[in-house]
Amino acid sequence: MREPFLFRSSRGEAPACAFSQAVLQGLAPDGGLYVPLGWPRFTVADFATDDTLPAIASRLLAPFLAEDVLATELAGIAREALDFPAPLVPLDADGRLAVLELFHGPTAAFKDFGARFLAASFARLRLGASRKLTILVATSGDTGGAVAAAFHGRPGVEVAVLFPKGLVSPTQERQLTCWGGNVRSLAVRGTFDDCQRLVKAAFLDPQLASERTLSSANSINLGRLLPQSAYYAASSLEVWRRHGEPASFIVPSGNLGNALACLWARRAGLPIAEVLLAHNANRTVPEFLATGTWQPRPSIATLASAMDVGDPSNMERLRALYPRLEELRGAVAAALGARLDRARGEIPRDRRAADRARGAGTRDAHTLVCTPDAVY
Repeated sequence: MREPFLFRSSRGEAPACAFSQAVLQGLAPDGGLYVPLGWPRFTVADFATDDTLPAIASRLLAPFLAEDVLATELAGIAREALDFPAPLVPLDADGRLAVLELFHGPTAAFKDFGARFLAASFARLRLGASRKLTILVATSGDTGGAVAAAFHGRPGVEVAVLFPKGLVSPTQERQLTCWGGNVRSLAVRGTFDDCQRLVKAAFLDPQLASERTLSSANSINLGRLLPQSAYYAASSLEVWRRHGEPASFIVPSGNLGNALACLWARRAGLPIAEVLLAHNANRTVPEFLATGTWQPRPSIATLASAMDVGDPSNMERLRALYPRLEELRGAVAAALGARLDRARGEIPRDRRAADRARGAGTRDAHTLVCTPDAVY
């Protein structure tokens, strides 16, 4: 019998647990986020017979669910949840500049991948449960719609979505408020960070926990974030099979869940080279990489509301993955406006930066993949 794969809190003050328990709890008892206690190591050859997203997801996630109660259900969950494409669309003649289209799900957001996986997991974990499950979600725009769509009409589950009033687009607000039934959406007078604080406070409220069974569906929940690694695995494998070289990714970033999914796939051995975090006027992460000082601040409203996060929760996971600042600076870059901030110096965001990311014909050349999914 194999040892179960375990996840620990990013804050290190809670017991390690298996995948299902981490998913059901959402937030660790010490207020931290669950991260893998160790890492499987894959090679490209491990995926030689896998050519669909559900198959790649099943292969990638299997070690993380070792000896978990959902281990035998994994393939079925992946087929149910990931039943829409994530095509890699070339933008130039040789295909070394491409866009990874993550908007083919029910709500046209990359959150559909993780939200549907989480809903399918909960449906199996909660089968026959006598107590209703309450899902709490803070959203800056697209998460809430994806979670609402994934859980709407499912028995034994109610969903409460908190969104910042006046700070989501009209299309997003319609997606958040059109459901009814077991989904309620609440407009909060504040920012996304305020919504996120309310959700975290609810999880740490002992009276509320005694009255309701609570879980989350933000990227703070392991079951939302980990499955997103599958489309990075699939697209990096496609690049490798086409060009025999690793892929680099530019990832629009807000709460850092999507970026973490890419970095986790790379840590597990997938052929991924550079990861560039693209930020808007919310500069917390780029300034941290530049100065070494972590200074969360109120979010700034922009047209890309899904990226408007001034205090990203998943920074805890990022720093758990790379505890030393120099290690973190070597692992990711953060693009902001016309600059690319990195420990190796500030490089103008022009042809030189693109050439560096693409390898500019050198032996370790790699394909540059953009994952735009932030503006409605």
